[in-house]
Amino acid sequence: MRITGGFWAERQRVNGSATLWHALGWMDELGWTGNFAAVGNGAGSRERKGREFSDSEVYKITEAMSWEHGRSPDGDLDARIEALTSQIGGAQAADGYLGTAFGRSWQRPRYSDLAWGHELYCVGHLLQAAVARTRNAGAGPLLDIARRAADHVCEVFGPGSAGVCGHPEIETALVELARVTGEQRYLDQAALLVERRGHRTLPEHEFGWSYFNDDVPVRKATVLRGHAVRSLYLACGAVDVAVETGDDDLLAAVVTQFGNTWARRTHITGGMGSRHQDEAFGEDFVLPADRAYSETCASVATVMLAQRLLLATGDNRYADAAERVLHNVIATAIGDDGRSFFYANTLHQRTPAQPPNGGERLDAGGGLRAPWFEVSCCLPNIARLLASLSAYLVTADDTGLRLHQYAECDVDTHLADGRPAGLRVRTSYPETGDVAVRVTRSGGEPWSISLRVPGWATGAVLVVDHERRPVAPGDVVLTRNWAVGDEIRLELPMRPRFTWPDPRIDAVRGCVAVERGPLVLCAESLGDHDLDALRVCTGHDPAQAGDGAVVRAVFEAPQDSAWPYGEPSARPGSPVPLQLRPYHRWARRGPSTMRIWLPTT
Repeated sequence: MRITGGFWAERQRVNGSATLWHALGWMDELGWTGNFAAVGNGAGSRERKGREFSDSEVYKITEAMSWEHGRSPDGDLDARIEALTSQIGGAQAADGYLGTAFGRSWQRPRYSDLAWGHELYCVGHLLQAAVARTRNAGAGPLLDIARRAADHVCEVFGPGSAGVCGHPEIETALVELARVTGEQRYLDQAALLVERRGHRTLPEHEFGWSYFNDDVPVRKATVLRGHAVRSLYLACGAVDVAVETGDDDLLAAVVTQFGNTWARRTHITGGMGSRHQDEAFGEDFVLPADRAYSETCASVATVMLAQRLLLATGDNRYADAAERVLHNVIATAIGDDGRSFFYANTLHQRTPAQPPNGGERLDAGGGLRAPWFEVSCCLPNIARLLASLSAYLVTADDTGLRLHQYAECDVDTHLADGRPAGLRVRTSYPETGDVAVRVTRSGGEPWSISLRVPGWATGAVLVVDHERRPVAPGDVVLTRNWAVGDEIRLELPMRPRFTWPDPRIDAVRGCVAVERGPLVLCAESLGDHDLDALRVCTGHDPAQAGDGAVVRAVFEAPQDSAWPYGEPSARPGSPVPLQLRPYHRWARRGPSTMRIWLPTT
């Protein structure tokens, strides 16, 4: 499965040519990669570089490089992966323990701070890097390192232990490692850690036990809560355990949690996390646009969880969710050159976003995309998702192939019974809604091709054998004895549309958003309009303009007074056309203000 052109191919190209090397360069310069060499050669000191979890960023970029090397083989990339592997292996203790922030004579003892130490979290990312390397280059030294580390974790945190890490991640990583190695011990350990969570074994914290997802056992929780990334990573691990052990009750619990969260605690972009203070979910319907946190890492985790639920249930609403997040947070977060990014993804910028100073930023919100943050978890997270994105587009079931995400791509595979099957997809989605699917391989006997009609696509049309027929949102399944050259076309309606918020979302009551296909649109001002004075006329439907839309709007100039309450004081203006652009394109032309939710007249 290869993405060959269009929207996501360009982002993969930039990721491979720029983002990976940019991130690695920063990690080298800041000494994060050097921490492994310092430990390995005994030269470590109290001056270890980076936060206690910086090892995880090196592992994530190694994972991203491994997926990228599999996607587009490159000798320089392969050599750097091998060099990093050697450094990482040199820091591993004889008993398998691996971490540069704890355990030496000048450091705190191992596992002395499970709440904040991130030791198991870091090992989880190591395991995922090893899985990526193995799937793309075969078993090798990195897998050996990962197995020794996983064995150590099983020894220390196996039956009889009550310990869990303050940041979930190792749960899903252990299951992935079990799938690659066939080692039951790793799956059993992942299941233990999932069951152990939620019994308040970690120290009490000012943000509550929910911050660590240690407040309620996974099986009893009904919604995702607390720190958004932690919560989503734990849910990924729970789904993986449920699938591998046939635990339908555990899977059902996560299905419920995701459904309630998607319906009540998610921004229109698909972004999760509405509180800056603790990087957490808010209560139901507490979704302020101007204080949206919507961390990029949480969006990466949302895509990973949605894909797991899709594979576990076959329900394409999870592909709808992944599409929304991919096009409206992941595509927004990364700069055009792949060398800058958002940590948080606001839905409303009140003052012109200012450019960074070119160096490392200490804060997470506001301003334009920055080249680096003190906590730079998001950039390597985006990199590993983009490098592995081909795996999210198409799946196989017992009857044939299912297309979930639309991009130009070539698919060459075998069905469950061994027959060859191949497809070529051609589309300029999401700029247009036309998707052409041509059969390139078929082994005789009927098999199925399933196309996802997104939930927003009322009025979609399917064209087969020159016959047009309307199709409703959901799966469209076509089964026949396909011949090479057969073609299906799906026409998705891309006309802009108004979207109103649930009236329980106080922060945006009286506002409207505009969407076009999978894209959320925004108003962005470079000084030509005061967006605080904007009011949209919803009596006129939005009109398409390129990949955006035009709406009719008035700009009511408020009058300053000594007291900001009383009778309305605005002077209504005359309606003017207002250009809206895809949210993922905002803040690319310089300092600007922006808003997605538009007050109405």
